[in-house]
Amino acid sequence: MTEKLGADELKALREKYLPRGVTTAHAVVADRAQGAEVWDTEGRRYIDFVGGIGVMNVGHNHPRVMAAVREQLERFTHTAFQVVTYESYLRLAERLCEVAPGEGPKKAIFFSTGAEAVENAVKIARAATGRQAVISFTGGFHGRTLLALSLTGTVNPYKQDFGPYAAEVYQTPFPYEYRGWTTEAALAQLDDLFASVVAPNRVAAIIIEPVLGEGGFVPAPPAFMQTLREITTRHGILLIADEIQTGFGRTGKFFAIEHSGVTPDLMTVAKSIAAGFPLSAVVGRAEVMDAPAPGGLGGTYAGNPVACAAGVAVMDVMRDEKLPERAARIGSIIEERMRSWQAEHELVGDVRVVGAMAGMELVRDRKTKTPADTETARILGLAREQGLLLLRSGAHHNVIRTLMPLTIPDEQLLEGLDVLGSALAEVSGAVPTRSEK
Repeated sequence: MTEKLGADELKALREKYLPRGVTTAHAVVADRAQGAEVWDTEGRRYIDFVGGIGVMNVGHNHPRVMAAVREQLERFTHTAFQVVTYESYLRLAERLCEVAPGEGPKKAIFFSTGAEAVENAVKIARAATGRQAVISFTGGFHGRTLLALSLTGTVNPYKQDFGPYAAEVYQTPFPYEYRGWTTEAALAQLDDLFASVVAPNRVAAIIIEPVLGEGGFVPAPPAFMQTLREITTRHGILLIADEIQTGFGRTGKFFAIEHSGVTPDLMTVAKSIAAGFPLSAVVGRAEVMDAPAPGGLGGTYAGNPVACAAGVAVMDVMRDEKLPERAARIGSIIEERMRSWQAEHELVGDVRVVGAMAGMELVRDRKTKTPADTETARILGLAREQGLLLLRSGAHHNVIRTLMPLTIPDEQLLEGLDVLGSALAEVSGAVPTRSEK
């Protein structure tokens, strides 16, 4: 067995061999993880409010997932689904179609990453409609490959100098009321886009995150989603729900779009579908999914049998442990705590909670809403020193978000919230209130 390297040796390897473009939020080297806890190579324990960026909804090393993976590993690890069929792929497709919104026939196809799912959803939409244009929203994040990055509505750090981007991609404001974009204003801008930039009869699809992920954990109001569904139906445009970060129980429903009562034509899913094994999917109306001709969809590693076996086990855990319901309980605990912090600290400008998907936006002044980005970074650092891993999001990196495993015990949840509250109070004490300015 290879001898383990020390922290300093690992840091030296990173600096020597990894490009600066790949960053790590915390200077922690993971050694092992279980449930909602991570231990580093020095033996220090952390409560995990990140979950691999929303991937570990069933927790690290869930025994049922690990058992399914071990069983599949003993049989075969890869054949390529385009060469021979295997059961785990078919069983997971069935399960995914059963839980996806909508009453009619549905079909699913698997890939490896969220960006792959997004790109293939657009391919399917273009094939189904015979149109080319696609509309996405500011603040949205859809991946890092060319088309997915073109759809992404945040420049820094994702887009940088990576253009030119894909053609026939258009963006319109997301309804972000705290920042001045009401449902009415956002819909008016979409109308203007149709009138002055791209006619609706040229648009194949509109893609939207029901809750912005990297954009700051901003939920789209149900009224906006319902009107968007009416608009897309009227113009023959397909509605794609990007549920990559919001799916698999995170928001208290299996999929976030269910909160609005809207049924999309297509959905992209990834992250928590397979508890950390690389897997993603597109699921949607059967007649739309069947639009590409045979051979038009696929990929060498798409729907890997080990990942699919993990995915079937995840579906069992989600059902048997009632994790969407658990997410709703977690969210109620978080929201109560965050609302109390908002009442105590001027630094907390807005609180947005949908199930266990909670965002706390920090500002230096509640009137001007100046983003408190450096303060947010300090809170994350202080929390890490006290044994809590967190991430931030938002265009200005000033939103603290929660993505803890949905299996987290109440005592660990409360322990983590205590740490976050302590870090927030320490940083808030260093920020002058409005009366002191």
